[in-house]
Amino acid sequence: MNEMAVIDSATENLFTTRLSELLRRAREWKRSTSIDPPLQVSNLLDEGQGVLGSLQADKETSEIEIAAKSIFYSTLASYDISDPLFVTVWDLLDILQYCSDRDLCSQQLVLLLIEELFDGLSLTGCRYAFTFLESRRETLITPQSQNKNLVILRICNELLRRLSRAEDPVFCGRVYIFLFQSFPLGDRSSVNLRGNFHVENVTTFEEYLGEITPHPEDSMEVDAKEEVNEDIQVAEKDGVPATMEAAKAKPSTMDINALYPVFWSLQNFFSDPPRLFDTENFKRFKDGLEATLAKFKEVPKVIQTVGSALLTTAQAPLDGDHDEFASASNPKYLTSLDLFKLELSDLAFQRHILVQALIMVDFLLTLTEKSKSKPYYQSAQKAMQYSFTLNEEDTEWALGIKMSIANYLQDGPDGKFYYRMVDTVLSRDKNWVRWKMANCKSFQRTKVPTKDYVDSKSGAQRAVGNKKAPKPGRTSSSLQFLSNTDVHNGLSPLRHNEKFEKPSPQIYATQIRTIDLDLDMADSEEEKRKLLDTKSSRTWRGLRLASQGQLKSFDSIEHGKGLEKLPPVTLSTEAIGDERAPTASEDRDSVPQEQHPSVEEQRADQQDQIMADSAI
Repeated sequence: MNEMAVIDSATENLFTTRLSELLRRAREWKRSTSIDPPLQVSNLLDEGQGVLGSLQADKETSEIEIAAKSIFYSTLASYDISDPLFVTVWDLLDILQYCSDRDLCSQQLVLLLIEELFDGLSLTGCRYAFTFLESRRETLITPQSQNKNLVILRICNELLRRLSRAEDPVFCGRVYIFLFQSFPLGDRSSVNLRGNFHVENVTTFEEYLGEITPHPEDSMEVDAKEEVNEDIQVAEKDGVPATMEAAKAKPSTMDINALYPVFWSLQNFFSDPPRLFDTENFKRFKDGLEATLAKFKEVPKVIQTVGSALLTTAQAPLDGDHDEFASASNPKYLTSLDLFKLELSDLAFQRHILVQALIMVDFLLTLTEKSKSKPYYQSAQKAMQYSFTLNEEDTEWALGIKMSIANYLQDGPDGKFYYRMVDTVLSRDKNWVRWKMANCKSFQRTKVPTKDYVDSKSGAQRAVGNKKAPKPGRTSSSLQFLSNTDVHNGLSPLRHNEKFEKPSPQIYATQIRTIDLDLDMADSEEEKRKLLDTKSSRTWRGLRLASQGQLKSFDSIEHGKGLEKLPPVTLSTEAIGDERAPTASEDRDSVPQEQHPSVEEQRADQQDQIMADSAI
């Protein structure tokens, strides 16, 4: 047993020596002491020699990993991350990644060492070391495996747990971007399959337990209301309807002190939407949201600009070059009563709250009877199917408040652009929710096999290639069948006037009205599509004919309407000969009529010629 331990220790020392030799060559080859550029390990190897040299034939994965960890931990203990010699760690990780690509060590070894590295560094050091993950991302995640994905999730989640989103939002964003780039879009690791809400996000505020003396501004509002009431009473005495005076009065809103608890209590509903399934809570939510929106419309707007004081909307520049909301990103607002009045006037704060309200209203609209009857909702998992159904009255309120919020968000500087951005994000989020309700079905298409691609490509080339004209087939020497005078089989059907005379636009208009009736009775989408295509064809032909004689009547056709709106034309008997549609022979050229044989003569000549050919 001791002899085996001595042999293993000697082998590990050999691997340690080999890795140390590669690191020495790396310092000579790579002059930079930073993370980038990545180390080109192939430049460190002798011609025809593997990365482990003569040890590669007798390699043991565990022994290589033990040797690598020995060098890794000794380097961490010897140098600080700000020391130039700390580049040895980055070089070692590049060498180990080169070995893992060739199955000389486990594929997740590099990620495990990086996880150990982050655990021993401060946040400042982690911010610098995370650059290694970003610059080697494609190499580290290829090929993907379950073991690798778990280590990446642990590293990023641990970093996010240590970081403060308010104090270091940039680094948090880098971590999230790395996650999004490392995992497929349809991966379930980032999906809340159970539809749980963030109920731990509790908003605390000062409780209103006693009477508070109103501010002077609030007293003025109360006095104004009393004056309005007195004016209404005087108007009634003078015989003026009170409703007219009340209409002139400005609608009152809650004062700051009364609105404070109502406003911040909305956050409890935003973090736990199922609380709205209770009737009393839903009424409180409706009243609070309406009071909040009314107060936002009343207070003067203030815009925060980077590196400057607060500006009102009247002082804000209009050229659109300012970056007014760059410093207004606050994931958690202060709830002090002293700051409440200032927060209400902040336009960025108002938009933050109203976007939360839009998300909540969209959630409520997914619980209407119509939405719950959709197939994707019926097939959703039980955790996302709620027994609560929004009634018609509450549905109308939700649609109305959503429209009011949308209109308000479009006001102010860059309001149109801001609302379009919000609406786009919410629309995509609806599709994301539907995808989760469908149990996250994979939407990635499999790669087309090479054989199928080659076959389809060659088939397309043959289809569009030059083709030889087919040889004319042999025809029957007898044309006796043309002499058949039967009405259904001979030439008689071709002698009707509608076969060689242009129809009138009114005929097409009649056909269009018939098609409209058929559309109302159509049962399938395919039948409707065919009828619409026929209607479009008839309309175009009729308008083309009408343009030859009724062009002046086109002004009476409404935009989007067709031939059926064309006024009918009544012709006298004398004018029929002048206004009739030209025949095929007249339309061919402008030679006078007497220079051409009549229609009856043409028919006789054609019949004689046919009989002569058949006799031959």
